[in-house]
Amino acid sequence: MNRNEVIKVHLITCSVIALLVVFSRVINNSPISKPPVTESPAMSSHPLKFTYVTRNTTENNTLNFANEAMPVNDKKVDHKMSHTLNKLNFACIQSYILQRNAEKWFPIIVPILKAHGIPEDFKYIPLVESGFCVSISPRGAAGIWQFMPGTARTYGLKVGHGRDERMDLRKSTLAACKYILELHGIFKSWTLAAAAYNNGEIQLARAINKQNEDNYFRMHLNRETGAYVYSIIAMKEILSKPTKYGYKMASIYSRPSTQLLAYN
Repeated sequence: MNRNEVIKVHLITCSVIALLVVFSRVINNSPISKPPVTESPAMSSHPLKFTYVTRNTTENNTLNFANEAMPVNDKKVDHKMSHTLNKLNFACIQSYILQRNAEKWFPIIVPILKAHGIPEDFKYIPLVESGFCVSISPRGAAGIWQFMPGTARTYGLKVGHGRDERMDLRKSTLAACKYILELHGIFKSWTLAAAAYNNGEIQLARAINKQNEDNYFRMHLNRETGAYVYSIIAMKEILSKPTKYGYKMASIYSRPSTQLLAYN
């Protein structure tokens, strides 16, 4: 290779290097396009405006869920609450099965709820779900928290191959706590979290967006979900004041919570 050819090769090499340097600077200085963020069905631009919150209930306004009070002076709400309470009084139930299940379940459930920072009122959900009969529903939900198989696995329970941890009181309660906290993180309301536990977060979020309303007591929901929180509040009221509703049996719900211990 003669001198001219050497110079030519050298110039070509330098040109290529220069182009690579320029191209690198252009790439580094240009903005990187990011894929658009897709909202999950449970997310909404509709701001939550749940305002019925109280910490100091009065004698005339003791019905609440997790210190989120029901609307007052609302005839429709009052009628629905009275109807639910009447269905659960002793004259209709003629049984102490709810009290017996509370005695078995609450010593395990309550400390776990407290450890996760979840209001104690959630202990009444198993009584609404399974208080009268712990069984597998026609849709496949099982255990006192009535987990579907897929949901149970999502929150750490083993289901299948001869094993079903949905029937394990402690493990299923731990799984329920994970789910409840996730729901509260989405809806920022314990009442809506309870409703979503029954109806699913996607369905409830759609209802909120469609109705432009996030107060559970003013929403139009399917019959089961529309009655769900009322049933929880009624269960709490009846177990807290049994004699008022015809029951005579004292139960664990009246003991100081410090006496409740979870089994590890």
